[in-house]
Amino acid sequence: MAPVELRQVRKAYGALEVIHGVSLSIEDGQFIALVGPSGCGKSTLLRMIAGLEEISAGDVIIGDGVVNDLTPRERNIAMVFQSYALYPHMTVAENMGFNLRLAGTPKPAIAERVNEAARMLDLTALLDRKPAQLSGGQRQRVAMGRAIVRNPAVFLFDEPLSNLDAKLRVQMRSEIKTLHQKVGTTSIYVTHDQIEAMTLADRIVVLNQGRVEQEGTPMDLYRKPANLFVAAFIGSPAMNLLDGTVDGDGGEAAARLADRTAIRIAPDRKVTRGQAIKIGLRPEHLSPGQGGTTLSGQTLLVEPTGAQTHIVFDLAGHPVTAIVDGEYPARYGARFDANIPADQVHVFDRESGIAL
Repeated sequence: MAPVELRQVRKAYGALEVIHGVSLSIEDGQFIALVGPSGCGKSTLLRMIAGLEEISAGDVIIGDGVVNDLTPRERNIAMVFQSYALYPHMTVAENMGFNLRLAGTPKPAIAERVNEAARMLDLTALLDRKPAQLSGGQRQRVAMGRAIVRNPAVFLFDEPLSNLDAKLRVQMRSEIKTLHQKVGTTSIYVTHDQIEAMTLADRIVVLNQGRVEQEGTPMDLYRKPANLFVAAFIGSPAMNLLDGTVDGDGGEAAARLADRTAIRIAPDRKVTRGQAIKIGLRPEHLSPGQGGTTLSGQTLLVEPTGAQTHIVFDLAGHPVTAIVDGEYPARYGARFDANIPADQVHVFDRESGIAL
């Protein structure tokens, strides 16, 4: 295990700079998720840590030393890719122990480490099978086992679950979380799926166009997004964002929407009368009942999901999503009344996008 630090890391392809001075400090044993939309630079950043991509400037530090000039093997990292990259002619045991065999590890030690990893990943019964005889989830577990047996200082995961179906993704998320709790190795996980990031990571780093927008615990980012980008990216379904203008000030401030609907703003928000803002309303905070501001509109869509129902209703000419109990009698075309407390109303400056 080892801490990882990035100091003003940059990457450019000719005149095109894709990573703009990223600095991160990852503690020994932490599980960090790098998230962001396609093309934001998260996989490039991971490959730079791995040594698969040269850095243009800055330092990558693993443990106590700068590793800029070291090969991937010399960095003592193990990477799990989106593709399983298993050798089809080898058994599960041979695939898992292949890198150890290349390194000249004695056969008894290889067998011991392969058997221990197989036990952790529930692969013991599959050790004599070939990859063609395995399911997608089993193949990904083999790929993880191949990484585990090396006892690396750092695990790097590059969207390892994106090839799996929804049910298998949930199962593998649990297995990766359990694995990290057992092994405790520093882990850096790249994904575009913010649900994966929220459920797996100790800390999340949100990237956008090669820059860090915000980093913190999953609940920090959920409760206090630093800007509109993070607010829109973290949370499922996504936060509702509406244009408004500040009416009043201090403890009496409200956001006035286009149809003159007023939504109370918590007194700790730093707003001024007449300021152009965007307000953020999380669907799970919009619910029928008492308290806060009541928002009303015609129901445009009803989506039952079982325990919950998603209701999309019209508010000031915009579709707004609310999450209600699955037993709620929602009906298309009917009036829907939702309430939201002032302290659950997020406020952003419309021009800069910064949280207020």
